[in-house]
Amino acid sequence: MDAGLLIIGSFAYLLLLFWVAYRAEKNLFSVKLQPYIYAFSIAVYCSAWAFYGSIGKANDDGLDFLAVYIGPTITAPIWVLLLRRIIRICKQYRITSLADFISARYGKSAILGTVITIVCVLGLVPYIALQIKAIAVTFDYLTQNIDSGYYTSLIHQNIFRNSPLWITVILAVFIIVFSTRKIDSTEKHKGMVAAVALESIVKLVCFLIGGVFIVYFLNNGVADVFRKATEKGIYENSFLLNGETGYTDWIVICLLSSLAMLLLPRQFQVAVVENTDEKHIKKAMWILPLYMLLINFFVLPIALSGNMIFTKGSIEADYAILSLPFREGQSLLSFLVYLGGFSAATGMIIVETIALSTMFSNNLLWPIILRIGGLRKTFLPQAERSIKTIRRFSIVLILILSYAYFTKVAESYSLVSTGLISFAAMAQFAPAVLGGVFWESGNKKGALLGVTAGVVVWFYTLIVPAIAGVGFIPDAIMQEGLFGWELLKPQALFGMTALSPLSHSFFWSMFVNVSFYVLGSVYFRTKQVEKVQAKLFVNNSKYHTPYEIAVKRSGQVSYGQMQAFLQQFLGEEKLMQMIKEFEKNYGVNIRLADDNIDQRFLSYSEKVLSGVIGTASSKLLIESILKEEEVTLNEVVELIKESQQLIALNKELEEKTMALKQASESLASINQQMKEAEILKDEFLYTITHELRTPLTSIRAFSEILYDNPDIDEDQKQHFLAVMIKEIERLSRLITRVLDLEKLESGSQQLQFGPVDVQQVITDAIEAFSKLLEEHKIKLEVSLLSDNMVINADQELLTRLTQNILANAIKYADKEAGQIKVSVKDVNDKLLISIKDNGKGIEEKHRPHIFNKFYQIHNSNQGSGLGLAICKRIVELHQGEIWVEQEYTEGAGISFTLNK
Repeated sequence: MDAGLLIIGSFAYLLLLFWVAYRAEKNLFSVKLQPYIYAFSIAVYCSAWAFYGSIGKANDDGLDFLAVYIGPTITAPIWVLLLRRIIRICKQYRITSLADFISARYGKSAILGTVITIVCVLGLVPYIALQIKAIAVTFDYLTQNIDSGYYTSLIHQNIFRNSPLWITVILAVFIIVFSTRKIDSTEKHKGMVAAVALESIVKLVCFLIGGVFIVYFLNNGVADVFRKATEKGIYENSFLLNGETGYTDWIVICLLSSLAMLLLPRQFQVAVVENTDEKHIKKAMWILPLYMLLINFFVLPIALSGNMIFTKGSIEADYAILSLPFREGQSLLSFLVYLGGFSAATGMIIVETIALSTMFSNNLLWPIILRIGGLRKTFLPQAERSIKTIRRFSIVLILILSYAYFTKVAESYSLVSTGLISFAAMAQFAPAVLGGVFWESGNKKGALLGVTAGVVVWFYTLIVPAIAGVGFIPDAIMQEGLFGWELLKPQALFGMTALSPLSHSFFWSMFVNVSFYVLGSVYFRTKQVEKVQAKLFVNNSKYHTPYEIAVKRSGQVSYGQMQAFLQQFLGEEKLMQMIKEFEKNYGVNIRLADDNIDQRFLSYSEKVLSGVIGTASSKLLIESILKEEEVTLNEVVELIKESQQLIALNKELEEKTMALKQASESLASINQQMKEAEILKDEFLYTITHELRTPLTSIRAFSEILYDNPDIDEDQKQHFLAVMIKEIERLSRLITRVLDLEKLESGSQQLQFGPVDVQQVITDAIEAFSKLLEEHKIKLEVSLLSDNMVINADQELLTRLTQNILANAIKYADKEAGQIKVSVKDVNDKLLISIKDNGKGIEEKHRPHIFNKFYQIHNSNQGSGLGLAICKRIVELHQGEIWVEQEYTEGAGISFTLNK
């Protein structure tokens, strides 16, 4: 395949992503799409591992690959409980990353946030590198048809042909453009999320297209693939678990993948930080499992097809979904498959890099800057610009590290093996996160000891063997153990040899992690600020209040000083918006710059800064201003008491405010009704004047003709008199109907309720119009399906109601072959009466208005426009409902109900 065309196609796809991201940033997509965008963005979980790696895993180990997707699928229902809780906490405290979440929970600890960040970078840079590898391998395979010896030429070729390098550069530009324009990380990256959602759809569609081609065009279906594989003796192994450790590995991988769905920084980013409405979780609960089912549907048949043609373990077999169409000369199909893999890899790289760069900036670089005087003086005066620069630097650094890892180590490991190592690293955060949300006694020392100990064991049991395998450290440690102690062999700690390397590492790292977390939390003293944060996280719904709850601080600073400081980070516009929100929430005026700041504004400022530089760094900034001193336990107790009093006071204020609000709304409603009544009065006077003037004008005109021309022809005179009589009758009907409607609406009409036979009313109405029906040659069909048609009603009004509607039906029925249907039936203890004609019908635009006074559908001079308004009022006086049937093409229909 021509490299130029492949590059153009890749760039065109990237431009599409830019376009989608741009439209999303401008809010040009429908609100109805948001739940689906959210759900598909979470599918960034399915990286190049899912697109290519699962085939390689199935090629080597059969059904083992499914465990990675079964875990998240069976735990998806738990999201309603856990994910919603975490989202609420993050929104309330402006948390922007996983490291920020753990740091905030344990007393806004900077050291804990730094440790989490370092672990994430160590665990995920190799995973990002493997995504770069997937793009580079597939690109060079299509352009050069390279074999398994491609690595050396790929890495050492000149800079202009180094595809991994240029892929890295282009992705860096994209990420910088759509993630660093805003300094507040709590502001949603709508463009990035929409682009990632599109990539999820693209990779799924492309994978299914490739699967259908391989299974149904190169073969004759799934059954045919299995039959051929059986004949070649490779079918049975595809459905066997891997030896004695297979069952354990399945359980471990299911657990790892379940935890990874939340704890991978990219998953935390899209599922928590980018969430705009927690109701979207319900949509994601079923879309994501369905997505994972579809993207794995053809994995095993594709792996078997590749294994039957290519050498097992070769590039062609592992990338069979690409190599098989390419081998058959299907260039367009090969490009689509490449594009799907490109989407899978780039989607992961984009979101993971954004998440890691936020953590790297807020939890590693900013704490260092704030603690070193020289750096502080350099960066703080232009804080807003510095924040963007540091984030961009973080993005570039992470991608450089990933590219470097790719060139040195990634060539030796598969997507799946590296992915599982990263999953095991992220699992080390589980005790601190889950314990932090549900266990109030968990503290910083326990979390720090647990995470550190677990990561050390993970590194020793999984990373050390990996780097020993490429010659970075002596291989003796694998054979003899650390310091020559056999009990410390990385993959056989304390003599445990029954587990696979992954399960072995997971068991020991989690055992050590949980033990240290629990023992550290129980043994070491919990500081006051940690206790407050624990209460706020664990009992989030209890302490959810608009008042800022914070540990009291010593030291004083004026509002003016604080505002000047905040403006460096937020800018003037954002600062003024923040102040207005604070004043609105608390009913205070903080415009007096010389006043000393109170605790609420201090805590509010810290929370706003948390969205910009993270909770730990914002705490350091506030401490640097106030030179915070240790707080006593009594102060914390008093704080909680005050907080509870504030909650009670706030509840009382809310009740009073609600009462005032209801009174205000009631007055506003009455005022609006008066305005509407005034408008209706004016409209009524105008319309009735117009309706009266029309016949009066005709009568006056013909009267003047007769008066001025006494010798007019007798036939002409009779014609004029007939017209005058007709107009007088019309005028009389109009006045009568206006008076009738006024009586009905004012309540002066005395209703005479009694037993009324609806069947007799309908019969009388038909009889009254029998001559008219005969003249117009209208066919009448009556259907009476009710057993009891006697109701309590006003017979005179009911007769007028029926005649009015029947008269309308006769007027508008088809002129050539008129037909009217009258039906009565029982519906929920009510009589449903329908009168339908076969005329032109009532257009949709007229339906909401036909019961309005003087409204005439066809703008004719026939009728007064009051008939249906009177009908509506009569039905309402009988506690019924009246409406227009929806069938426009089949004529018009009026239906109404009456209580039996």
